[in-house]
Amino acid sequence: MERYANRKGGSGVSGYEIGSDYIRVRFSSGSTYQYSYRKAGQSHVENMKRLAYEGSGLNSYINSYVKFKYD
Repeated sequence: MERYANRKGGSGVSGYEIGSDYIRVRFSSGSTYQYSYRKAGQSHVENMKRLAYEGSGLNSYINSYVKFKYD
């Protein structure tokens, strides 16, 4: 799992792992959730991958768009 850069500070995300059609997100609570094309949708997963690489905005995006759409 890659360490999330958390460029703006205060994120609830601590790490991520990217696959071809999913992203796994580890939160600072220790919980890990997988968001896939099947449940969250391709556009959301691709946006989450981009935010993970950028190290900013991933937690906010999850809370706004895919909070309960994990596998």
